[in-house]
Amino acid sequence: MSAKKIVIIALVLIVAAGVITFSVLRAQSGYVKVVTGKVERGTITATVSGTGEIKPKTYVNVGATAFGRITNLNVREGDKVKRGQVLATIENVQAKAGVDAQQATIASAKTDVASYVAAENTAQAVIDHAKADLEQKKLDYARAQELFKDQLLSKQDFDSKKAAYDTDVATLAQDEAALVQARAQTASARGKVQEANANLRTTYDTLNKTTSVAPFDGIVTNLPVRQGETVVIGIQNATGSTLMTLADMSVITAEVKVDETDIVDLKLGQSADVSVDAIPGKIFKGHVTQIGDQAILRSTGIATSQSTTGTEEAKDFKVVVTLDNPSDELRPGLSATAKITTAQQPNAISLPIQALTMRKPSELIKKDDKGKTVSAATTSSSAPDVAEQGVFVVHDEHHNGKLKVVFVPVKTGVTGATDIEVLSGLKEGDTIVTGPYKILRTLENNSLVKVDTTGGSSAAAQGS
Repeated sequence: MSAKKIVIIALVLIVAAGVITFSVLRAQSGYVKVVTGKVERGTITATVSGTGEIKPKTYVNVGATAFGRITNLNVREGDKVKRGQVLATIENVQAKAGVDAQQATIASAKTDVASYVAAENTAQAVIDHAKADLEQKKLDYARAQELFKDQLLSKQDFDSKKAAYDTDVATLAQDEAALVQARAQTASARGKVQEANANLRTTYDTLNKTTSVAPFDGIVTNLPVRQGETVVIGIQNATGSTLMTLADMSVITAEVKVDETDIVDLKLGQSADVSVDAIPGKIFKGHVTQIGDQAILRSTGIATSQSTTGTEEAKDFKVVVTLDNPSDELRPGLSATAKITTAQQPNAISLPIQALTMRKPSELIKKDDKGKTVSAATTSSSAPDVAEQGVFVVHDEHHNGKLKVVFVPVKTGVTGATDIEVLSGLKEGDTIVTGPYKILRTLENNSLVKVDTTGGSSAAAQGS
């Protein structure tokens, strides 16, 4: 083929391409490319998300209750323990010696009590003997009085009988005093036994504090000490040694922080889906059991009531979600995300959120079929020119092969993740403009449009 023919063919191709390009540009003049979507019916679910960590509802730091060296450490971090199980023991030589000494003191005091009781019984027997002897002397003295009155008994014998009687009266009084003294000594000895028993309970308490036991069924989540270390108890403002942290994993919660703008939608009892970063693909069902009253500064984690600064910054609220069916895989401190369902509307008419836009009445420009401005929408002088939300509905009226859009105000309800409920203004099946964002932001009423089927603008609309 000659070079001349090649040049001619090239020129023909260039002219054809120019004609095609001109035709396309001309066909595209007067309209804009948009992405559209459908008004559909379905279930709209509004959720609020918060991030935080897994925490047991009940946990306790088992602290040292005695000073000394750890002689036995019976658990390791991660071990499951039962209530009453011995966790650790601290050297108890002095405490045990104190118990032994106090038990010996009690035994000695009980012996004293027995001795005084015996003395008391002896004193009682002496009194009984003295009473019997006094009764005899009383009868002798009475007979002596009768005989002396009848002058049948000498004065000397009468005085002897009276003296014997008086002596027995004094002896009985002395024996009764001895019994009172014996009883007092017995009571004193018994008091010493009670005192010794109280001291024994104190020494037993000291001995028992050298043994740490589990207060409930749980799991050891932290074990900062080792066997052989010396631990101390807390005094005044000085904290004592912590042996371990024990968590009750029968009731597990997700403690999350929710943005202040979402907290008003939360209520106790609302259901939640909790995901844990360490257990991908698994969702734990739960419900809201606590909503914090105090806002927490996001930068410091301090409640606003405790902050001394007056700076304005983002705030969160603490929300506790209790898991309905906790798993053995869960561990305290695992990062968690809770999606709390705040509202749900089944069988609702909905549209994509990105389709919503705002327009003032004065911005709703009227155009003719050729896309030229005819006039602006007029509003009543008394009506405020306030923007209202709505969508651009694509009309199925063809104008030179093009489509037209009309701005329609809508009222909305429950807001989902990507869709929003339509209360009025649209019906199921309506075609609406969903993007791109830059086009939707400046789109005019009655504009001519063409649906972009390439998919590129759809991504742009979603991203914007």
